[in-house]
Amino acid sequence: EFTDSDREIQGRTGVDIPTIFDFEGEEGFRKREKAAIEDLTSAEGQVLATGGGAVLDPDNRRNLSSRGVVIYLTCSPQQQYERTMRDKNRPLLQTENPLAKLEALMEERDPLYQSIADFIVSTENRSAQVVAKEIVRKLDEY
Repeated sequence: EFTDSDREIQGRTGVDIPTIFDFEGEEGFRKREKAAIEDLTSAEGQVLATGGGAVLDPDNRRNLSSRGVVIYLTCSPQQQYERTMRDKNRPLLQTENPLAKLEALMEERDPLYQSIADFIVSTENRSAQVVAKEIVRKLDEY
């Protein structure tokens, strides 16, 4: 079963992520994210996609790494920008220079993801199908 922690948070609150940021700020969103990840990582037999900032919380990192296999999907900030430049549902990127923000986020988050990742898979200029095949291969070898 596939679960997305951001969708779970939206389902629990009944509003989208930007609305949560508007009313509660990033801190309020992160508290909700932490509760969702605590619950979601307790379930077995699922694939869990988290938002990019989930790794900032030490409890999230511990729960993710101790309760499952962590696959860090990575690509350059430039590619992230190309993929997200029209997405208004990313509050942290609603700035004058979203590429600079993505570069700063990568600098902060990349070491944290690397510290808990069982596998690192590049998505740079690769189709979802190619990435999925690599993930399956790595899991088979695990």
